[in-house]
Amino acid sequence: MEELTQDKLELIAKIIKNDKKFANNEDLYDDFFNETYKRSFIIAKAVNSESTLTTYVRRIASTAILNVLKDAGRLRRTREGYIPTKEVSLESISEDNTDYSDVIIHYNTMPVENTPEDNAIKSEILRQVVQTLGIINKEDPDKKYLHLFKLRYEDGRTQKEIAQEMNISQSEVSKRLFRLLEKIKQAFNENQDLT
Repeated sequence: MEELTQDKLELIAKIIKNDKKFANNEDLYDDFFNETYKRSFIIAKAVNSESTLTTYVRRIASTAILNVLKDAGRLRRTREGYIPTKEVSLESISEDNTDYSDVIIHYNTMPVENTPEDNAIKSEILRQVVQTLGIINKEDPDKKYLHLFKLRYEDGRTQKEIAQEMNISQSEVSKRLFRLLEKIKQAFNENQDLT
């Protein structure tokens, strides 16, 4: 049986690897090569011009790769052309006229009961935070740390809302919150060192 020359085999391999459908389908390379080889054998034997052969083999390889992908179940035909089976065509989505805009999804939360130890720890932490806030607020009453803490962590206000409420800039709110949390953290670390 007659075979193609090495340079023509390399041309087929190069064209297959440069085809955009080859990407993510490298595992089918042997099938792509064999199908392209079979389809281009006669032309490859008859044509001597490399540019002409390249043009023909490119077309043949594109068709061969397409057929292999269809046979492997990786492509399917739609009105718009072929699409990978991993993708969903817009056509199939647009045929479903169901309106989901008013759908409300409810999530049920599972209640987790605190152990007496958890409650005691939370109570102690809260007591330390309140005590620390009182001390911090007394040290620097002009900064209104207690009011700041209430607005941010009890009322859940944004820094912008707090700035408007306290008649200070948003950057000042940010600085005060940072200092407040640092002081609380420092107080907790000092209490940990004493135990």
